[in-house]
Amino acid sequence: MNTDKLQIALLGNPNVGKSSVFNQLTGLRQKVGNFPGVTVDKKIGATTLQKGQNATVIDFPGTYSLYPTSSDEKVVLNTFANPDSKDYPDVIIYIADVTNLERHLLLLTQVQELNIPIVLGLNMSDIAERKGQITDIQKLSKKLNLPVISINGRTGEGIDLLKKAVLEVTKTPLATIDAYSFQKNDSEKHVIQEILNSENIDNPYQASLWAHHVDDLSFLKTGTKENINKIRANHDYNDMRFQIDETLLRYNFISPLVQDIVKENHQLESSSATDKIDKIVTHKFFGPVIFFALLLLVFQSIFSWASAPMDWIDGGIANLGEYFKDILPEGWATDLLLDGVLAGLGGVLVFVPQITILFFLISLMEESGYMSRAVYLFDRLMMKFGMSGRSIISLISGGACAIPAVMATRAISNWKERMITIMVTPLISCSARIPVYAILVAFAVPNETVLGIFSLQGLAFMGLYLLGIVATLVAGIVFKLILKSDAPSFLAMELPSYKVPHWKNVALTVSEKVNTFVTEAGKVIIVISIILWALATYGPGNSIEDAAAKATVELQDMNLDEVASADYVAAKQLEASYVGILGKAIEPVFRPLGFDWKISIALVTSFAAREVFVGTMATIYSVGSAEDDIAPLRQRLTNAVNPVTGEKEFTTATAYSLMIFYVFAMQCMATLAVVKRETKGWKWPVIQFIYMSALAYFGALIAYNIF
Repeated sequence: MNTDKLQIALLGNPNVGKSSVFNQLTGLRQKVGNFPGVTVDKKIGATTLQKGQNATVIDFPGTYSLYPTSSDEKVVLNTFANPDSKDYPDVIIYIADVTNLERHLLLLTQVQELNIPIVLGLNMSDIAERKGQITDIQKLSKKLNLPVISINGRTGEGIDLLKKAVLEVTKTPLATIDAYSFQKNDSEKHVIQEILNSENIDNPYQASLWAHHVDDLSFLKTGTKENINKIRANHDYNDMRFQIDETLLRYNFISPLVQDIVKENHQLESSSATDKIDKIVTHKFFGPVIFFALLLLVFQSIFSWASAPMDWIDGGIANLGEYFKDILPEGWATDLLLDGVLAGLGGVLVFVPQITILFFLISLMEESGYMSRAVYLFDRLMMKFGMSGRSIISLISGGACAIPAVMATRAISNWKERMITIMVTPLISCSARIPVYAILVAFAVPNETVLGIFSLQGLAFMGLYLLGIVATLVAGIVFKLILKSDAPSFLAMELPSYKVPHWKNVALTVSEKVNTFVTEAGKVIIVISIILWALATYGPGNSIEDAAAKATVELQDMNLDEVASADYVAAKQLEASYVGILGKAIEPVFRPLGFDWKISIALVTSFAAREVFVGTMATIYSVGSAEDDIAPLRQRLTNAVNPVTGEKEFTTATAYSLMIFYVFAMQCMATLAVVKRETKGWKWPVIQFIYMSALAYFGALIAYNIF
């Protein structure tokens, strides 16, 4: 064991507070990656156990046992069944919810047999105290033969003791306990022994895992798999029966142990706050009402709370542009900074307040325990649309970003339900659509209130989200009829106790998500903005100069003021540029939807990411307007007038058409790439792109003709 740089695995069941403990251990010294060969998130952080002793902490996905039923659990299995894995730990910090100890010790007893030093952290001690539950930690430690520490992941209580115990257990590792060896029957014993003899391993439980999960272990070579399957066949290896027998034997040890060491005050427990709240929150009538009320709050908040900071950022970018224009010399470098970089940067930063609010409110629902109730509440309903209650997590996550939402479908074990969820989740309006919706709603919908309470723009915003939800459910029904089911499904999950959100966790989650938006989306937007600036500033040969000269001649016969004349020349120059040529070429495809060549360019570039639309429009309208006009994009769209016809270039009908287009369109390369990885091929991403594009085109066509 390398004691200079220990590798610690943070392990436990779902909803035990591992994220809180991880944040307490690592603080801001953490990053998100992926486990090898899969799209499962791997959170890695650094911690200091004592002066001069650092460690790497890996937060593994919540897992119920080493008999996996989801992709997340398979990741844990593939790591712990493979001592050569780069993620194989030197020490395990096992987090268990002290209020549900019996349920959470199954996985602990399994990993204990792998002879990895373990420290058991009993989390949620404050909830146990309120329930009147007393746990004999010393007796539990003696029975399990490992150090047990009472902790509170929310406040940090016990974290220092946890670190100290990790150091001690690495210096004097405890032997695997003999109090329970979970006897195997003769067939299983023979299989384990033959695997030990024929393969280069020496741990019996590791051999047992190889025998049980030979087809799920991606690290095993073909020859090893063939050997294990041959051994299994020779001894009539009944995989499922042996798993059930082992689990029952473990609970024969766990149940009496917990009864012996945990004393509960049932009078306090019977009237818990969680039970009282659940009677309302999970009620068949009030539950959905509360859920949709929360959604309404989210969308009202996105518009109402964010309007002031958005205006500040909008104005700040405009003032910054004016400042740079005054102090910098004229030339292409200044134009690039103002019309390329600054326009693109403004298209990113102005929507940070709305995205921050969205992630903040979603994080509150997750931290408080409400999200699990939403899963339970909608399971029966979601089955009618070919999905399960677990799909609601992906669909709600899709309101933030389709990429993690698609990845979250790993928790759905039924293939058909998982595929349907993957195929329809991008129809849920994600945060990348917020910049597009915000511009279009602000342009087309009056800034008025309904009943003196509800913002009309907020209601329109929610209407766009609800349209996406309806489309999601209808698409789910269609795919339910098309796809064949491989097995019946059921929902079995634990509803955690309600708790006040841990604000440090909320802050870290929000900062991580917003930072990802600004850096990842921002890089794409700014790069595309610079490219667009170049394409909009230059053209083939002397086309730009010729267009300017021709426009100047035409102006002699036109009665336009100075600003309108400058706009006319700029518009003609833009049409003669490379971007104008490209836009004119594709304009016929989108003209029936009310989109001119400028909007057509924005649609094409926004395929990289939906939010690029705003940066593209800002860049095009910055270049294609009078040089001294450095105004926010909303004002540019409102003021954009065709110098020849005098008509508005951007109308209310165009705005509604664009809204509907972006509700349905698959305008995200990254999402398609993730769908390809999750479905292991291009078949489903191609089908997804085609059906969503068709919905977007015809939906926008109908909207344009209505308005």
